Amino acid sequence: MSTIDLRSDTVTLPTDAMRRAMADAECGDDVWEEDPTTQRLEAMSAQRMGKQAALFTPSGTMSNLVATLTWCKRGDEMIVGSESHMFWNEVGGASALGGVVMRTVPNDATGRIDPTDVENAIRRENIHFPPTALVALENTHNRCSGAVLTVQDTRALADVAHRHGIPVHLDGARIFNAAVYLGVPAAELAAPADSVAFCVSKGLSAPIGSLLCGTRDFVTRARKWRKMVGGGMRQVGIIAAAGIVALDSMVDRLAEDHTNARRLAVGLAGIPGITLDPEQMQTNIVIFSWRGDAPAFMRRLEERGVKSSYVGGPLIRMVTHRHITTQAVDEAIAIIHDVARQSAVATR
Repeated sequence: MSTIDLRSDTVTLPTDAMRRAMADAECGDDVWEEDPTTQRLEAMSAQRMGKQAALFTPSGTMSNLVATLTWCKRGDEMIVGSESHMFWNEVGGASALGGVVMRTVPNDATGRIDPTDVENAIRRENIHFPPTALVALENTHNRCSGAVLTVQDTRALADVAHRHGIPVHLDGARIFNAAVYLGVPAAELAAPADSVAFCVSKGLSAPIGSLLCGTRDFVTRARKWRKMVGGGMRQVGIIAAAGIVALDSMVDRLAEDHTNARRLAVGLAGIPGITLDPEQMQTNIVIFSWRGDAPAFMRRLEERGVKSSYVGGPLIRMVTHRHITTQAVDEAIAIIHDVARQSAVATR
């Protein structure tokens, strides 16, 4: 039985071109800033995000943590969305390692945050309050079905923060998905933010890595924090080479993943017991509600060869990527429909 792995786009494997580039990569010690391949990837990434410089890290979680440590002091407060990846899925690193308090403001179903909520959350000067030192946004939004923030959405929030002298960090792990969906350069989406992180290891299919981008001064300070948290690597060009191939050749094909995700969403919407609105699915993440025991439903799906991930409560997530073909989507829909039908019969 073949497996249709819809857990995440992190399961993507490097392409043959990436493997060749990794084998041939020119390397040096990156802690000494002597790895030419990593330097090339960092320069490319900064250019793609419209920033002065970039820093290669092993993961998006580390990029977000390093950004937080660079912008904030112990005892500071940062504002994040209530459904943000930094709040839900990064083990509370900002607080545990940085001593930074995370204050949430509501994300709506489309991943957006009301600028008024950010305005109201910013601390005024008071001996009782931690100072607000950072506003963090997310694009695309993982827990909101891969929802996209437009340039205008991000700018409206950044304007509020900047009016108070507060920097903005953009968790852009899947920012190229947003750029492809909107038909705009990723640099435009990142422009209102003071720093931005994106992953090459998700839909872009590189095996490892995230890039943290900002001003030269910001990246210089971030480089020292990266060393402190164990992200300084030696001959890292051997994996940075795959990131270069990813940026050169894998961005435009993300549109295929979006098409397949919409096909999956439409198919799921027609299955009794499943609730979702296909019109809300913009990129490659499909989150739906199952009327019964969601973890048990997922186990039955996996027994039939369809893997998914658990969001919580009745919510299940499925993510399309380059290993998921249109045929695989149709097969998955048929299996899910059959398992849902059997579950309905069993509960009668």
